Amino acid sequence: MTMSEQARHCSFGLTKTFIKTKHTMKFIGIIPARYGSSRFPGKPLAMLGGKPVIQRVYEQVAQALDETYVATDDERIYNKVLAFGGKAVMTSTEHQSGTDRVNEAVQKIGGDYDVVVNIQGDEPFVQRSQIDAICQCFDTEGVQIATLGIPFKTIDEVRNPNSPKLVLDNAGFAIYFSRSLIPYPRAACECHLGHIGIYAYSVRNLKRFCALPASALEDTEKLEQLRAISAGEKIAMLEIKTASIGIDTPADYERALKEFGNGI
Repeated sequence: MTMSEQARHCSFGLTKTFIKTKHTMKFIGIIPARYGSSRFPGKPLAMLGGKPVIQRVYEQVAQALDETYVATDDERIYNKVLAFGGKAVMTSTEHQSGTDRVNEAVQKIGGDYDVVVNIQGDEPFVQRSQIDAICQCFDTEGVQIATLGIPFKTIDEVRNPNSPKLVLDNAGFAIYFSRSLIPYPRAACECHLGHIGIYAYSVRNLKRFCALPASALEDTEKLEQLRAISAGEKIAMLEIKTASIGIDTPADYERALKEFGNGI
């Protein structure tokens, strides 16, 4: 992590305690993956550098966490994960969000984990430093949900509805997430932050989150983190400088292929 990242690392104005730290807590990584994406069906099994996307994600996460599972509702994905030596759990086809799928997976897996790290199944370039950083947020007393953000480089990125934006309060907690351009730049602004789809939840908070009904904001923006915001939950945000390439659309997939020298 760079010095600039460390300067913003979990500075939420909360009391620091080390009763349980990253080194004593038990973390588990869950990667929700479904086959039927509306924008890119079958993307977990799309080939990237000679391996399916889901394997790329799994291998990145497994470097950082002792336990990693893929949570899916599709036997094709489940069987592919087992074939490359990974761990997977079948979940319901009825879930409305990846976090609900993660919660079911954690309940099925069992174990006495403290924190669940939710890494999207379309993030093959997720970095160990990002996962380490979000885990370290739980060294700060009171943090129950954490996520990552990164400054946008261009106004075109800010205007892209496939790139969620977030706004923070002065303590470093998320106020709102949106697909729209927020804050609106009436004047010159360098405060646009993009959301990177990695979350970490205390196990207790994950259960509470998934017991909440979907909010009107969540249904409108199709951003599940707004369920927590609507319920008054605090989401701690860590600003990082290292970007990854998420695969939401076929155009994103083409960009990812270029990162691997067009190798499929």
